[in-house]
Amino acid sequence: MTDLLDPVRKAAAAAPERPVRTAAARTARRKALLHWIAVHSLGIAAALFFVLPFVFVVLTSLMSDQQALTRDLTPDTWEWGNYERVFNTPGFLTWWRNTLLYAGLGTVLTVVSSIPVAYALAKFRFRGRKLSLMLVISMMMLPPQVVIIPMYLFWAKQMDLSGTLWPLIIPMAFGDAFSIFLLRQFLLTIPNEYLDAAKVDGCGEFRTLMKVVLPMARPGIAAIALFQFFAAWNDYFGPQIYASENPAAWTLSYGLESFKGAHHTDWNLTMAATVLVMAPVIAVFFFAQKAFVEGVTLTGVKG
Repeated sequence: MTDLLDPVRKAAAAAPERPVRTAAARTARRKALLHWIAVHSLGIAAALFFVLPFVFVVLTSLMSDQQALTRDLTPDTWEWGNYERVFNTPGFLTWWRNTLLYAGLGTVLTVVSSIPVAYALAKFRFRGRKLSLMLVISMMMLPPQVVIIPMYLFWAKQMDLSGTLWPLIIPMAFGDAFSIFLLRQFLLTIPNEYLDAAKVDGCGEFRTLMKVVLPMARPGIAAIALFQFFAAWNDYFGPQIYASENPAAWTLSYGLESFKGAHHTDWNLTMAATVLVMAPVIAVFFFAQKAFVEGVTLTGVKG
């Protein structure tokens, strides 16, 4: 009889705890819901903070000349011809070509020249290795304005290359301090066992670099390539110093300033030109963002 009553007594003893457990579970669910709402609200607010200015630029670029001077936020008529008018502006396609040459060729030269240096600093053991790394880091801290005068005198007076973009492109063939440091940090995350296995199979240093290291370092290479491409595409200071005297060598960033001065009351055309300047950068980042984020995330795991 006692055995039969034990389950009943246990159920009766546990019964008062159920409302307490239920209330605790409801409180936990309520806290989780409020946390979810708070986090997503902050995320949406941050997204709107970055997206709304771009939306404003796009909408203004599609307005008529008269409406662009009003307080309207949306165009009454969608003037897609504004982009055609910008493209037909004398010199705009030349600015495009110069910018592609500067950003594209400069990025290739930077990547090709930075990879061997970063590989040596990451995987080789030699006397002066730490000193070399400190020199690279110190170059990152050196503002370009400090050396602009001697560099300009060299390229303009000695090499006679003023009025062109070559003083900006040629130095990229000798590496970039930031790209070397960033790629070196990424290469440190590659285990040395892979390199040792390749050398046991008969690979030399160059073949190990080409066959083993480069395929594994694609995210890091993509990161430095995008950083360099964005920096060259948006560079205003360099073209202003070396190419300002020759309109045929202007880039989009420098030419956009001239375009804005010539169309200072045509805000729709100015915004259309701005969209055309930003569009390639946005497209490149959109298609390469996975490799870019992975390369930046994995960088700096080891010191």
